[in-house]
Amino acid sequence: MNAPDRYEKFVVPEGLEKISHEKDTKVPHAATFTIQREDHTIGNIVRMQLHRDNRVNFAGYKVPHPLEYQMLIKVQTNGDCEPKGAMQDALKDLQNEFSEIHASFMAEVQRVKQGSGGAAQMDYR
Repeated sequence: MNAPDRYEKFVVPEGLEKISHEKDTKVPHAATFTIQREDHTIGNIVRMQLHRDNRVNFAGYKVPHPLEYQMLIKVQTNGDCEPKGAMQDALKDLQNEFSEIHASFMAEVQRVKQGSGGAAQMDYR
């Protein structure tokens, strides 16, 4: 069978960086970020976070080919910051949001466990 091994979708090969970026020589204040071993899930989340930033003029992503386990994110800023700075800020903001979601989830799990003596009962309001 010609299908690649499943682990190749997730494990970044030795010597390959998870994220790399290349400045665009034709468009001012633009860069393309290559993220290894990720797909549309991460691409769309990062793109939407970049759109929240007023310094970002354009943010888009694509997966070049389904059998190439990489994603390209194109970012153009208005010049107030470099694309790399906008990407770092977006990733930091996402990390904070996910930490808050995790903390809220764990607090709710504790509340349910304590309220029911260990048996999970969910309040579907």
